[in-house]
Amino acid sequence: MNEQLLLLTLIISFGVAVMFSPLFIPFLKRLKFGQSIREEGPESHLKKSGTPTMGGIIFVFAILVTVLGMTISSNNVTPEIILLLIVTLGYGLVGFIDDYLKVVKKHNLGLTSKQKLIGQLIIAVIFYLGLVQIGFSTEIAIPATSYSIDIGLLYLPLIIVMLVGASNAVNLTDGLDGLLAGTGAIAFGAFAVLAWNAGYFDVSLFSAAVVGAVLGFLVFNAHPAKVFMGDTGSLALGGAITGIAILSKMELMLILVGGVFVIETLSVIIQVISFKTRGKRVFKMSPLHHHYELSGWSEWRVVVTFWLVGMLFAIAAIYMGVWL
Repeated sequence: MNEQLLLLTLIISFGVAVMFSPLFIPFLKRLKFGQSIREEGPESHLKKSGTPTMGGIIFVFAILVTVLGMTISSNNVTPEIILLLIVTLGYGLVGFIDDYLKVVKKHNLGLTSKQKLIGQLIIAVIFYLGLVQIGFSTEIAIPATSYSIDIGLLYLPLIIVMLVGASNAVNLTDGLDGLLAGTGAIAFGAFAVLAWNAGYFDVSLFSAAVVGAVLGFLVFNAHPAKVFMGDTGSLALGGAITGIAILSKMELMLILVGGVFVIETLSVIIQVISFKTRGKRVFKMSPLHHHYELSGWSEWRVVVTFWLVGMLFAIAAIYMGVWL
């Protein structure tokens, strides 16, 4: 029965996103919420200028409607569900403000790094206080073992590092049509399976809702994209996947499930360190997906390759979490 409910949640969320998109995308166009393309980016991206952005509102709306509808109708609105909605909407709000300043107010850089960090920290602390209220364990499970470590007061800094780090890592991955939507759907799908297997059904249901909503958005975000998710969507997904990892007690598993996001972030770190210390670039451009584009790969080839790599990470995580 639970499996059927998860599948139904995914289908409903997908349907809401697919039906809402054709209504919302023209609305974004009328408001002229078009994406500005960086001149220093790949030349092939210049033709994307003006494509509606802030489309993350589409799947955030689908997640909210589906999760509330499914949990209220079954009288199963748990504290975990509320916390997941808070962290998703909270990080989505930070991204929305950033997008709004860039697109509407024409502030090219949007929020400053400091302002964005403050917003992310506030949501992280609110999320932590919510965990305290429900008496959440501060133990960290070691994947593929029966061992765990209670880190006590260090759990707050861990949550802050996870939420800020993961949301920014996910944000870096949003650079090509369908790249983040596809890799995100795969990662959330892995957590849906892992959380269900571990007995965290409400977390699994939320994950399934995200999978459906993001796949529905992908229908319109795949190359050539009719809409971009913007920071509204990427930060919301970063907050959501971190919240899911924490509430299912799979904090360390996030590194494996989100392997693509980790690689993208490492490519940026390596590039910056190399340029500042040696005056040389390791990659033609970072994040890594741009390196392959500038190496002659088509955008679609890069995206599909990253999807496949994300699938391998997901399979490895499920194998480790379910069968080991």
